[in-house]
Amino acid sequence: MLYRAMRPFLFGLDPELAHRLSLASLDTLHRLGLSRLAAGAAPKLPVRAMGLEFPNPVGLAPGLDKNGEHIDALASLGFGFLEIGAVTPRPQAGNARPRLFRLPQAEAIINRMGFNNIGVDRVVENVRRSGYRGILGVNIGKNSDTPVERAAEDYLLCLRKVYPVASFVTANVSSPNTRDLRSLQGEEELGALLGVLLHERNTLAKKEGRNVPLAVKIAPDLDDEAIESIADLLLAHRVDAVIATNTTTSRQGVTTLPHGREQGGLSGAPLRAMSTVVIAKLSRALKGRLPIIGVGGIASAADAREKLDAGATLVQLYTALLYRGPELVGEIVRGLAASEKK
Repeated sequence: MLYRAMRPFLFGLDPELAHRLSLASLDTLHRLGLSRLAAGAAPKLPVRAMGLEFPNPVGLAPGLDKNGEHIDALASLGFGFLEIGAVTPRPQAGNARPRLFRLPQAEAIINRMGFNNIGVDRVVENVRRSGYRGILGVNIGKNSDTPVERAAEDYLLCLRKVYPVASFVTANVSSPNTRDLRSLQGEEELGALLGVLLHERNTLAKKEGRNVPLAVKIAPDLDDEAIESIADLLLAHRVDAVIATNTTTSRQGVTTLPHGREQGGLSGAPLRAMSTVVIAKLSRALKGRLPIIGVGGIASAADAREKLDAGATLVQLYTALLYRGPELVGEIVRGLAASEKK
């Protein structure tokens, strides 16, 4: 209710300013012990995936807390897990502003942020300072000025840095906002990257005495052949999970809306059906041998159930939180729990 009262004011502000104010307000509520009251209760709905025990299947997608600066407050909303990032080896400002656009009529967002973050070292410091002891994923990428043929060096550096503090690590090869990044989804390029990342992960597992799962995040704009090729590579390299999907470069259904033709990745309600189709195709190709984390347009328990029925094991939210508020997390978990009792 509080967020709904604040939303007209927030939506009157620049989207990035509103984003910062919303997270600062959540931090304040958390310090006062009120954030859980604002969010509502999320029941236990345990799920096991990637060798990890999740208290419920509803997670936070990366991008909302790129730098791990609001982990404790976000955890209080009832998420079963959090994912922060994307982080890069060196700090970078990202793309030029404006780079974040609301499409309220479609409950959607277009962003071309460009992996803006404070760099992996400072993000790791933020994680260490947090009091959160739940499941935390860290999304990793390459710096924008790193040539794509040297991308593996950036991913390897980030993997080594975040390994001690992460519950799982996601290799983001699907953001549309870093030049040439999506080329890493090609069969040859992805195979080479997975080979070096999994080798390094296994080396780190022996050194650290714990295995941190590695996931790969893919785009929704892939054809059937590419999806099947990626599925084969994930299985061949024994990746631990696949996240489907990132934002889309499609503008179907939004081209007539204000900002609907802006460059960047589209998220929110228009992505829901597209991402579900990719999940279903992946599920058929993987034959249950790899967990899928479903992302894209989830704004209700019914949307989450659609992803799970299509083959996902876990789901993640982001854009709908900006339109519906923090109570959405508990609403979805409660709805999923109720549907399982029927």
